[in-house]
Amino acid sequence: MLIYDDKLTAPFIAAHERDQMEAQLRVARDMLDQRTGPGSDYTGWIDLPETMDPEQIRVIQASADRIRRDFDLLIVIGIGGSYLGARAVIEALSHHFSAFLPADQRPGLPVLFAGHQLSADYLRDLIEVTRDKRVAINVISKSGRTTEPAIAFRVLRQQILGHLGDDQLADRIFITTDREQGALRQVADDLGLTSFEIADDIGGRYSVLTPVGLLPIAVAGLDIQSLLEGAREERARCLTSPAEGLPPCDRYAVNRILLNRKGYLAEMLAAYEPSMRYMTEWWKQLFGESEGKDGRGLIPLGLDYTTDLHSMGQLIQEGPRLFFETVVRFDKPNRDLILPSDPDQADELEYLAGTSVSLVNSRAAEATALAHTEGGVPNMEILLTERSARCLGRLIYFFERACALSALMNGVNPFDQPGVEAYKRNMFALLGKPGYEALRQQLES
Repeated sequence: MLIYDDKLTAPFIAAHERDQMEAQLRVARDMLDQRTGPGSDYTGWIDLPETMDPEQIRVIQASADRIRRDFDLLIVIGIGGSYLGARAVIEALSHHFSAFLPADQRPGLPVLFAGHQLSADYLRDLIEVTRDKRVAINVISKSGRTTEPAIAFRVLRQQILGHLGDDQLADRIFITTDREQGALRQVADDLGLTSFEIADDIGGRYSVLTPVGLLPIAVAGLDIQSLLEGAREERARCLTSPAEGLPPCDRYAVNRILLNRKGYLAEMLAAYEPSMRYMTEWWKQLFGESEGKDGRGLIPLGLDYTTDLHSMGQLIQEGPRLFFETVVRFDKPNRDLILPSDPDQADELEYLAGTSVSLVNSRAAEATALAHTEGGVPNMEILLTERSARCLGRLIYFFERACALSALMNGVNPFDQPGVEAYKRNMFALLGKPGYEALRQQLES
């Protein structure tokens, strides 16, 4: 269900180079699986597909069923890993134009997102489109004090739910936060809200297969059991011994490190389905925050093919040789189309009459990979058999595991993100937050 193909890296990576990485890979695998490496307190995601409590899944599904029954839409408030994973899966597996489908033709509710930026216009527009709708809100934050989601929650709670008493909010607001502490834990306890826990040993960008991602995904009507099953299958493959041949995620991690050491500075993740746009956004956060430390790490870039071939294709083909390409494709579409015959048309496409659109897309991918490789761009492919929850579960685990191994082989902690605190400190100071007066004076001088 997930096939990793790196044959087009052969002109750039010799077999003996991969062999020489064996010792580094073994050390990285041991650090990860034995929880002895940097950031080992945040490795709960490794066994999550196996250790997820069935009762927790039942409670998540029951809450999602109630939201679908009693409301018109769900607003998810969160930023970074608190929303990207859920949005990636929902958009990857949903009808491209689900907002225009009649309610009885949608498997679940529309899921909208807030708290992932600071745009007043966005919040205003969101308030407008939810007017006269029955709205449920899922707030996701470990501390409850992250600026963007905290502002969105304060505004939307007042603007959308302000007419309700505290006793009525218990039916409308769902909290996903720390088990014991934080601003949102206090709100949940004070108002008796339904709440879900963010595990202490799983960081935000690795949390899509926890209640953080599973509740919104289930509200959208998608199969969270199949998502976890796919992750479980990929985990089993990832844990096989390298002596039996490198598992695909290990090979991907090794190829990335070798290409980076040869001078390639950026990885482009390209998908041939527009529904995968937010999956590339989730991937960018996963690898960007995990690897980008101590002056190291590949720059993660996301592209939509074939669309971006008409804007970025020239640069990729003949620009600076600084990047390599990883392509995600589906072997077959959920629904296909056949190009009709029309010999009177002057579009020069009659030779394709009777051909499926998916085959044209597939041939475009093959042609592009060959052209880019010939132009000096190493190319790898991840082929999923279908656009399904099970395949997406495999892809998520594949990337999570490969990311952790890549970072460890590159000598960085895959699970912290100290750099993101710098802009927050400056923002707090410039906004006048108590305790940041000295920094404010320094910034304004």
